[in-house]
Amino acid sequence: MVQEYQSPIRVYKTPFELIMAAYVRRFPKCHLVPVFVDSEVISERHSEDGAITWTERRCKVQVDAPRLLKRMAGVDYLYFLQSNTLDRRERKLRIEVTNETFSNRVVVDEVCHYTVHPENEEWTCFEQVASLDIKSFFGFESTAERLAMKQYASSIKKGKEIIEYFLRELEEEGITYMPRWAPAVAPEAASSSGTITKLQLPLTTAKVTPVPNTKESLSKKDPASPAELPAGSPDDKLDADYIRRYLGDLTPLQESCLIRLRQWLQETHKGKIPKDQHVLRFLRARDFNLDKAREILCQSLTWRKQHQVDFLLESWERPQPLQDYYTGGWHHHDRDGRPLYILRLGQMDTKGLVRALGEEALLRQVLSINEEGLRRCEENTRVFGRPISCWTCLVDLEGLNMRHLWRPGVKALLRIIEVVEANYPETLGRLLILRAPRVFPVLWTLVSPFIDENTRKKFLVYAGNDYQGPGGLVDYIDKEVIPDFLGGDCMCEVPEGGMVPKSLYRTPEELESEETRLWADTIYKSASIFKGSPHELLIEITDASSVITWDFDVCKGDVVFNIYHARRAPQPPKRDTLGAHGITSPGANNVQQIDRSWVLGQDYSMVETALTCKEGESVQGSHITRWPGFYILQWRFHSSPACSASSLPGVDDVLASLQVSSHKCKVMFYTEVLGSHDFRGSMTSLESSHSGFSLLSAATTSSSQSQSSSTVSR
Repeated sequence: MVQEYQSPIRVYKTPFELIMAAYVRRFPKCHLVPVFVDSEVISERHSEDGAITWTERRCKVQVDAPRLLKRMAGVDYLYFLQSNTLDRRERKLRIEVTNETFSNRVVVDEVCHYTVHPENEEWTCFEQVASLDIKSFFGFESTAERLAMKQYASSIKKGKEIIEYFLRELEEEGITYMPRWAPAVAPEAASSSGTITKLQLPLTTAKVTPVPNTKESLSKKDPASPAELPAGSPDDKLDADYIRRYLGDLTPLQESCLIRLRQWLQETHKGKIPKDQHVLRFLRARDFNLDKAREILCQSLTWRKQHQVDFLLESWERPQPLQDYYTGGWHHHDRDGRPLYILRLGQMDTKGLVRALGEEALLRQVLSINEEGLRRCEENTRVFGRPISCWTCLVDLEGLNMRHLWRPGVKALLRIIEVVEANYPETLGRLLILRAPRVFPVLWTLVSPFIDENTRKKFLVYAGNDYQGPGGLVDYIDKEVIPDFLGGDCMCEVPEGGMVPKSLYRTPEELESEETRLWADTIYKSASIFKGSPHELLIEITDASSVITWDFDVCKGDVVFNIYHARRAPQPPKRDTLGAHGITSPGANNVQQIDRSWVLGQDYSMVETALTCKEGESVQGSHITRWPGFYILQWRFHSSPACSASSLPGVDDVLASLQVSSHKCKVMFYTEVLGSHDFRGSMTSLESSHSGFSLLSAATTSSSQSQSSSTVSR
């Protein structure tokens, strides 16, 4: 398995020339890195004007591994080849490193860049990309991989410290300024020997403008500011200072996972990139397993989009029974600056609320609480000047009894837990359960299996008045904000609840109708696509130059997207059967519009180049119609090249063809027809269809006005 690493952008608030002077001091060896034993210059070349220098080095590194592994490998040192290209004119350094030792068993590739900061030419940026592929290593591949990644992560952390150490050394020697390279008036003959020790740049101890540092008040834009680093732009990159300020302390490998997942989202979900804090929550929920985190994040983004969760706080009005009888609300913050939510569950008539409102209304209430929690975390991050990504929940169970264990109520609770766990991971920092009665263990036995193990570790349970003593509530909440009903002096605006009047109860039929309306109220539709059975959508256009826009997510499998035009209407659509399988489409959400007798090029024509879309991709685009008539949007099953390349199917192919699920894809789509005067550019921003993640997206990518008759963006 190939291990990859992508560093954030590390910013030195120091000019490029001084950074280069500090960089060369780490050679031929550096006492700050004991494993870096020695290095020698193999070759060195210069351009005619002296602006570019190419340097080849052979580096000797001590093996930090168990003695047994060393003896089996038969080496005490590893050798690496380093190729440096220093361009003084463009002010950039490119470093390429590959391994010489065990090159037939292990492949190590590393590329580093020192460049000038794009917004402040007096600062220098450093970026690093590396990969490790252990093909074979005496049967100890996994052990060698762990040791290599551990040592590499350690060296990454030391990298910036080393440069800063030599910068201080230069300053102590009086070297605080180095002029930029300029072509010589009278070119001198380049020396063909010797090592670059001063980068062929004059050093000076003159008292000039000092090197900026982090303590100075800078007029330049600070790359650590979130306003200067909008998430969602395809060209932006994460700065190490920004990560530390707004996301917290991450290990180098954790930073790499965040950056790689973020890059993948930029490639497949343009214009709808969730904020870095939210991406990081999903990584933490899966212990920074990139593949697992990507899977659950994509599922969550699709869920948010389908149910328009991003607009929940602005669009949903809480029913009056919730305002009167739901005993929960936000209340200041805890000692760590986390938003504090108080829920007086023991005083809540859960049975009455379920009978009066149904499961869906209660679920929306909880979702709105979580959405508000995300907002409050961002606000507290700005207020307290440190990363705050989760909140604290205080649950008062005084009054909890068997009525709360009413089966439909517990069922609603379990469903709420399931949805929250899937879409709001790592948002609960601590759960304080106070005044737990004797019936609490029964409730805990019912719900605990549905709660993630990492979340359960954050639960603290206090029986009776135990919360009032040492190690109780005062350890987590300032005494000044402890609610009055818990013995504090702070007035709490959380409703006291009470019994929901039975006159508000609704019949099961009314509740079922209401729940259907709540979740059916979405602009997105779903469709299943099967091999030999595409899904097609018919759009009638009466005015030429209208604009057909689309936005769809590929939830499962790979699909091919086509747009066709026909001058006459096809026969009324009929629900398709699964072609060769002869099985009725499950869910009845697969429709074919193109008549079987129609011939491409005669009865209908293709107006867009076919677009292949991979599982997990989000696609937006638009087509400016040239003629009136009927346009057909088609999503069809995409067969992998491996399956279509062979004329004779193998045994595995025959067996797979008997399984409908192996030939099933699923898309979620939205389309809209706009008049040409209403069209506002390509649908990357999707302003007209209200798509995007308004709360989770820090910014959307706005594309320029399309000059062609069609735009497709992914």
